[in-house]
Amino acid sequence: MYLQLIASALALSLFLGMLLCVEIGRRMGIAQLRKEPGMPKGFGASESAIFALLGLILAFSFSGAATRFEAHRQLIATEANAIGTAYLRLDLLPSRAQVELKSLFKHYVDVRISSYSRNENHIATQQAHAQTAALQQQIWQSANASYDLADARPNLDLILPDALNAMFDITTTRAVALDNHPPLIVFLLLPLLALVSALLVGFDMSSNKHRRWLHTVSFAAVMSLTVYVIIDLEYPRLGLIRINAADQVLIDLRSSM
Repeated sequence: MYLQLIASALALSLFLGMLLCVEIGRRMGIAQLRKEPGMPKGFGASESAIFALLGLILAFSFSGAATRFEAHRQLIATEANAIGTAYLRLDLLPSRAQVELKSLFKHYVDVRISSYSRNENHIATQQAHAQTAALQQQIWQSANASYDLADARPNLDLILPDALNAMFDITTTRAVALDNHPPLIVFLLLPLLALVSALLVGFDMSSNKHRRWLHTVSFAAVMSLTVYVIIDLEYPRLGLIRINAADQVLIDLRSSM
C-alpha cells in the first residue's frame, strides 16, 4: 500500500511538473521569438539528442524491470522444484528418520510461503527469514544424523546433501533478487529527462497561436504512467503488479506432501 501511494504521488508530481515545464518552455519560446524571429540554430539537433536519450533510458528501465519481474517468478518455480526434489529423496532414508524430516519439510514450506506473502510488514518478513534459517539448520542436522543409522542405505550422504544445498541456496538467491534494482541515479535521471523534454516541447510550441492541450496532456500522462509502471514492476511484492500468483506452485507442493 505504501509503495502504491508513493509511486502514485511521484507519477502525479511528474505529470503536474511536466505540464508546468511545458508552459514555462512555451513562455520562454514566446520571449525568444519577440527578440529574434525564428528558431535558433542547433535547437533541433539538441532537442533530438535529449529525446533520444529519454527514449533510451525509458526502454532500458522498462525492459530491465520486466526482466527482473519475470526472473522473480522463475525463482519461485525453481525453489519449488528444489524443495520437491529434496522431499522425494527423503524416501531413501530409514523409516524412523523420514517422519521427523518430512514434518520439518512441511513446516519449512509453510514458512517459505509466508516469507513473502506479508512483505509489506518488514518485521514479519525478517522473522520468517530467521525461521527459515533455523529450520534449515534443523533439517541439515537431522539429515546428517540419519546417515549413521544401522538401516541407512550406502552412499546416502552423497545423494541427499546436494538436494538440500540446492534447496537452501535458492533462498539466498531469491532474497538477493528482490533487492536487485538499478542505481538511484537512474530513477532520478528518468524524471529529470522527462521534465527537460517537456520544457523543450513547450519551447517548440511557442510559435503556435493557441495551446495544444491534447498533445501536452497526452505527453505528460503517458510519461507519468510509464514511470509508475516501471516503479511498480521493480517491487513485485508491494505494488499493483504482483507475483503473488506464482506462489501457487509452493502452495500446491505443500498440499502434495
